[in-house]
Amino acid sequence: MIDPRRLRVLRALADHGTVTAAAGALYLSPSAVSQQLAALEAEVGHALLERRGRAVRLTATGVVLALHATRVAEQLERAEADLAAVSTGVAGEVVIAAFATSIIEVVAPALAALRQQAPRVRVRVNDSEGHNSLRLVLDGEADIAVAVEHGFTLGSGGDRLLREPLYAEPFDAVLPPGHPLADAASVDLADLAEVAWITPWPGNPVHDMVLRGCEDAGFRPRVECLSDDFRAVCALVAAGAGVALVPRSALHSIDVTGAEVRPVTGRPPTRRVFTAVRRGSETHPLLELALGGLRAHAAALSPP
Repeated sequence: MIDPRRLRVLRALADHGTVTAAAGALYLSPSAVSQQLAALEAEVGHALLERRGRAVRLTATGVVLALHATRVAEQLERAEADLAAVSTGVAGEVVIAAFATSIIEVVAPALAALRQQAPRVRVRVNDSEGHNSLRLVLDGEADIAVAVEHGFTLGSGGDRLLREPLYAEPFDAVLPPGHPLADAASVDLADLAEVAWITPWPGNPVHDMVLRGCEDAGFRPRVECLSDDFRAVCALVAAGAGVALVPRSALHSIDVTGAEVRPVTGRPPTRRVFTAVRRGSETHPLLELALGGLRAHAAALSPP
């Protein structure tokens, strides 16, 4: 009989690539992970790992068993969802990992409404930028991720997530005082090709979206200032350090005094936000309740 707890260890190794990283995700010591994997090899009677010095990789048998481990995990998620569905009343805890703007615009309002609708449900929120929220869901540290479409990859782990579009929003141009286009009704990005730019740091999905939008307009922006905080970006624009593109919802809670905000003509860069849960957990009543609240409060952010 295969111990499903050891399958979880094998799955973590497949996701994270090293014993040390898998141990960190499981809150175990590397030696404990190695012991569990050795015990699993003894259970199945096959070598699951190829050891090359300190590095390890899955054998062909290990890859097959890791796929089965994923299916077992999904079925256990469905079992928990079904058990929760037959219970009376709604009570429990949901953990949401989301980036800062989505917390302000969607998650926090949904949480407030959920407290009125289901006071026995506890919602915990983790501020998580980039694709870190997806990894938290895969590792079981969060139930729902709110993330931005981006060109990153989670390897085989991405197949274990069920994604659903949440909202899409355009980027607006933020111009310094006195800019020649400050009085225009809208801005063509091509007209900003020769000026200095302010963007988030590389690795932030918004950085890549801004660069892609400028490249689609025929130029590569000359980036002179970097900040992941949109308040800082707008403050730098107001100080005359350059121009910026900022997602529209991020501007709702920012004082842009001293700067001018204008829509972008044509097809502006668009931030597409989605939710993700582990496959099999999507019918859990607590997650359905939380996801429904997120969708309701996100509806106003997507352009018609």
